[in-house]
Amino acid sequence: MTADRSSRRRRLKGVIWTLVVLVAVVLGGLGYVYARLNGNISGVDINAQLGSHRPQNVDNGSEDILVLGSDSRAGTHGEYGRSSGARSDTAMVVHVYKGHKRASVVSIPRDTLVSRPACKNRKGRTTPGDSTAMFNSAYEVGGPACAVKTVEQMTDIRMDHYVEVDFTGFKKLIDQLGGVQVTTTKAIHDKDSHLSLAPGTHTLHGEQALGLVRTRHAVGDGSDLGRIELQQAFIKALIHRVRGIGVFSDPKKLFDLADTATKSITPDSQLGSVDDLLGFVGSLHDLSARNVTMITLPVKYDPANPNRVVTLQPGARTVWNALRKDRPIPRSATKGSAGETGDANGVVKSAH
Repeated sequence: MTADRSSRRRRLKGVIWTLVVLVAVVLGGLGYVYARLNGNISGVDINAQLGSHRPQNVDNGSEDILVLGSDSRAGTHGEYGRSSGARSDTAMVVHVYKGHKRASVVSIPRDTLVSRPACKNRKGRTTPGDSTAMFNSAYEVGGPACAVKTVEQMTDIRMDHYVEVDFTGFKKLIDQLGGVQVTTTKAIHDKDSHLSLAPGTHTLHGEQALGLVRTRHAVGDGSDLGRIELQQAFIKALIHRVRGIGVFSDPKKLFDLADTATKSITPDSQLGSVDDLLGFVGSLHDLSARNVTMITLPVKYDPANPNRVVTLQPGARTVWNALRKDRPIPRSATKGSAGETGDANGVVKSAH
């Protein structure tokens, strides 16, 4: 792994993770509108839906959070493609180590073929399991609970929390930030995400920013692995923007950001209030960006279908075993992974 890539992954936490932190930051200065912001948050009771048939809840001081970006193409996001229902477009397992001073983030490509367990669908009926399902179909079949159940089966790690962010809220938040500046080293033209960028520096507003983090066919080999690299690069630029905008000097901007952010997330019921969110993120105050490691789950292209990937062993097992034991992920775990060799790296950079 190059020093540049290693540095980038230590600093990036992912689009959705940044939004979660931003919620807590802006709420700290908005006690006078607490009730309204608290009313924006609606939690999902994952524990009640999944019951007791889950991995052991190991109380060792660490925490594991499944973070998803929802892709509801059947509704307001129909312009981004056709689909029969909502899917998870971005997925990350965030492991916060004991002491909450270090974390590892594992991105799961949406095209990964997994064994999806039987789940109750949105009508309360059980949908049979599938041994070769795309990862993001779990959310489509059974919503947050099925996504958590699938991840827990993959990892044998109990998820302590769940956080979902929808793309409409993402667009609004970028617009309220005044856009995010990036530099493209190559032209990007993707008709599916409606994005067209020439090489150079651009200020991306909500629609373009969403197009960038959803682009896949116009960069690299057109796989989801290239899209993950673009998402990580965009977040570097987003972090620069959030740090430099000076929201605390503008009460209206501060409120607008908090209002949009709290409307944009759906957490599990244990994080379903302003107090819960502040308490959770407050416990991470010693976690610095330099102590966050980000990787893509070790995968290889499926020999039977180059548009899909399958987990690469023993690398994937090594990743989950390390997190289960609250240990750092060995660098050797990602050796040979298709996620380490994507040629989308460097196409988008922070303009700062």
